[in-house]
Amino acid sequence: YLHPSDTLGANLVNEHLLGTENYDVWSRAMLIALTAKNKLGFIDGSCQQPEDDSPNLHQWERCNAIVLSWIMNTVSKEIFKCYYYKLRQLWDEYDSLVTLPSCGCDTSKAYVEHDQQQKLLQFLMGLNDSYGNIRSQILLLSPLPTIGQAFSLISQEESHRGILS
Repeated sequence: YLHPSDTLGANLVNEHLLGTENYDVWSRAMLIALTAKNKLGFIDGSCQQPEDDSPNLHQWERCNAIVLSWIMNTVSKEIFKCYYYKLRQLWDEYDSLVTLPSCGCDTSKAYVEHDQQQKLLQFLMGLNDSYGNIRSQILLLSPLPTIGQAFSLISQEESHRGILS
């Protein structure tokens, strides 16, 4: 059930999730707020998604989207950036340990291109489900973008979400 006060993009709690240092406080505040809104079942699994042919599917999806927007609006944008930069750091460390072939032959170029595609897929698949649409759009691009371009596209999406909320 959606109450008229259950609006997309609203902030349920004042506490923003910054990382592990305030997760307990943020989590407790979100649990209380979701309980008050009668939406806790969407995160604890007790309100399961109906079957595809159920007449309640559309209503469940709307409620779930509202709950996701509430949660996403309280997560610090810095967490997303930290994910990307930590992943870049790990890739740089890996690259220093594993030397890619550097000759100008076609096999070398193909290997480097494959390595970049694997990193792009690793980055995109590591994003949470709220980035599903932009992830699909990026994967449909031909040719596939670089990791930096993909990060830029997702950052633009993040900025757009911030403006809308």
